[in-house]
Amino acid sequence: MSKTKGLSAFWRIWEYVWPQWPQLVKLVFWSVVIALMVSVSFATVIPLLKVMMSEEGLHGWVDRKICNWRYGMDFYLPDRTDFLEEEGHSLLYYLLITRIHSGSWAEKNGLRLQDRIVGVSPYLVEEGQRVYSGKLLEALAMCPPAEPLTIQVLSSAASVPMVKRVEVIAPEKPFFADWAQWPVSFLPREETKETKLQAIVLIIVGMVVITILRCMARFYQQYLGERIVLVANTRLRERVFAHAMYMPVGFFSSRGTSDTTSRIFNDVSQSCRGIKVLLGKTLREPLTAAACIVGAFWLNWKLTAIFLMAAPLVLWLFAALGRKIKKATKKSLVISAQLLGRIQEAMRGVRVVKVYNRQEYEVELYERTNQSLLKQLLRIAQVEAMTNPLLDVLGMIAGSAALLVGAAWVIKQYEGMQPTTFFGLLIFLGTAAESIRKVSDVWNEVQRANAAAERVFAVLDEPLEREEPDAVELGPMREKMVFEDVVFTYPGSSVPALNGIGLEVPAGQTVAIVGPNGSGKSTLVNLIARFYDPDSGRILIDGCDIRKATLRSLRGQIGLVTQDIVTFRDTIANNIGYGKIGASREEIIAAARKAYAHEFIEQLPEGYDTMIGEHSSGLSGGQLQRIAIARAILKDPAILIFDEAMSQIDADSEAKIHAALEGLMKGRTCFLIAHRFSTIISADRIVVLEGGRIVGQGTHQQLVGSCQTYRNLYETQLIVPQR
Repeated sequence: MSKTKGLSAFWRIWEYVWPQWPQLVKLVFWSVVIALMVSVSFATVIPLLKVMMSEEGLHGWVDRKICNWRYGMDFYLPDRTDFLEEEGHSLLYYLLITRIHSGSWAEKNGLRLQDRIVGVSPYLVEEGQRVYSGKLLEALAMCPPAEPLTIQVLSSAASVPMVKRVEVIAPEKPFFADWAQWPVSFLPREETKETKLQAIVLIIVGMVVITILRCMARFYQQYLGERIVLVANTRLRERVFAHAMYMPVGFFSSRGTSDTTSRIFNDVSQSCRGIKVLLGKTLREPLTAAACIVGAFWLNWKLTAIFLMAAPLVLWLFAALGRKIKKATKKSLVISAQLLGRIQEAMRGVRVVKVYNRQEYEVELYERTNQSLLKQLLRIAQVEAMTNPLLDVLGMIAGSAALLVGAAWVIKQYEGMQPTTFFGLLIFLGTAAESIRKVSDVWNEVQRANAAAERVFAVLDEPLEREEPDAVELGPMREKMVFEDVVFTYPGSSVPALNGIGLEVPAGQTVAIVGPNGSGKSTLVNLIARFYDPDSGRILIDGCDIRKATLRSLRGQIGLVTQDIVTFRDTIANNIGYGKIGASREEIIAAARKAYAHEFIEQLPEGYDTMIGEHSSGLSGGQLQRIAIARAILKDPAILIFDEAMSQIDADSEAKIHAALEGLMKGRTCFLIAHRFSTIISADRIVVLEGGRIVGQGTHQQLVGSCQTYRNLYETQLIVPQR
């Protein structure tokens, strides 16, 4: 099977996700809504702290933020300790500029650091008058845009303190100004205990509403993610199964069925779990982290940058641990398939296990394989257990660095850093770190999914049965079938199973193929149905090379009954009707009568509606074989192949079936592989194989006298002992 590099196999799963793009759009929308809601809910903590700590009122905080965005300048927020000093009370009557943004409105209009705004229209002061700083802040925040604005400034550059008037045009309000001022407009501006409580209630009600909306969005996002993954999982599993149905028989003969079964069922589910993770918390949590980091940048980009210095190391850690996860997961999936095969073999052959007293041997084999699986699972668990602690250490180092720098800035009022702003910054960064921690196992999950996807798409990349682009429809055989110097070797073998087979079978003739074990009998008939193609030579039906015919038209005229009884988990009627699409109940019963199956079916409590359970439990081997023969009879094929079909038929049933087959085989081309003389003697011709070559052909009487191989078979296997 083909190998893939990187995550190419995992990305191929998205072929089954993209068709659901409308649902993906909704999913992304709700994820963005969740991220915004989380960011907003944490942002409400800042005004809550400001109110509760009596740092400033809710109106003052909103006005301050609007002025910062509108004018590009920050004002000093007095601390309680300021009022213990002699000049502390004077801070209540001016706005001290502590920061001016480069290129801002304030800079363009000549305002400077440490300037004091003592009046703003309409609150202008005369000599000896003072205006409360809250009124000044309100006037700056609320003044209409593009209107004349007068500001009285006590300049820090003047040697003699004097008030100068600045006549300017008010700038535009920021986009959020009206939205921010609307909820606080319900509160009085006076800062009393009652208004403080009202402000706290308003903030908490807002937080509750946002939380409810966020949880509703979380529901829709999670449900849509599950739905998309389940649909993709179903479609991929259907695609792999459909592909497997059209793959060559040789694939399953060489590799077995348990590994393919595990790939179709277990590995498809494992691979789609990676998509589930990506569409779930991988989409939601990084968006939440991004929204919180944006909020942190908004509060202070420098401290946020210090915190993000650990990001490259985190990415490297994800990649290193992910490689280990992928390697261990791939091995565990292979071992899981082996374990499944071990269980199936032991359960299927439980009678043989018991009669040969090999229970301990089977248990030992199972335990050995199971311990290998445990070893790989422990490696995965070790890496997964290592991920979160390492991230916690890196997060603590980065957080501690930001905490130390931030604490120093708060104490020194650097860049206007206030305690509540710093606490808000810590909340944003802490939430972002927690969101990243929640997705710390995502890369590991993706690597596990990629390992499973490689096994799934290895099946899908297997070639299908070959059919010529210009293949023709092959009509029912009317003249003859010819084997022209056919040579065939099984893949992986160096010895041909068939070597130089030349045989001509007229239409309507019954040919018995006999030979010692391994002589190529089953291989020969398998080539007729193109389960395999010859290495060289041709098989012709009415002059047409079967490789140039469509598989449907070729196999549509072939009926097959094998030694390995094949029944399906369905009713008896549907098992018989499997041979003919749309067969009526009357046709099914008629076929069952010809196969002498009707006599035991009608005695069952539910008759033809009886379910054939797992491993065909409840019916004998002879009964099941008669159901399989009835299936072939119902198909009414031009070519019949019986590969040891009588091996599990009792003597009574054999006589009845022979009588039915005599009528069925008239006018049809039949190939019989059998060891029973009673089956072979009814053939028109007997072909003897040995070592992959035809060593004799003719009637029984001719071969007994002319073919030593046949004579040996007749004496050792074909003669029915006399009692």
